[in-house]
Amino acid sequence: MQQPPQQERSPTEFLSNVIGRPVVVKLNSGVDYRGILSCLDGYMNIALEQTEEWVNGQLKNKYGDAFIRGNNVLYISADKTN
Repeated sequence: MQQPPQQERSPTEFLSNVIGRPVVVKLNSGVDYRGILSCLDGYMNIALEQTEEWVNGQLKNKYGDAFIRGNNVLYISADKTN
């Protein structure tokens, strides 16, 4: 069964659509941060709320708010688990 083609979106459009929603931020080091995307800037500096730190698939820490410097970010993904 064929799936319908996905609508193409620009990265800017994607990021504006996920503000206020759960995201996964993968760092160059391999660490994942999961939380609610509060805001970001043109340098990809990211502010997260209700942040969880995941290392090798295991929850390591919970933070209220977290700021991630953009040069450490590998990618941002919508978190489909929440």
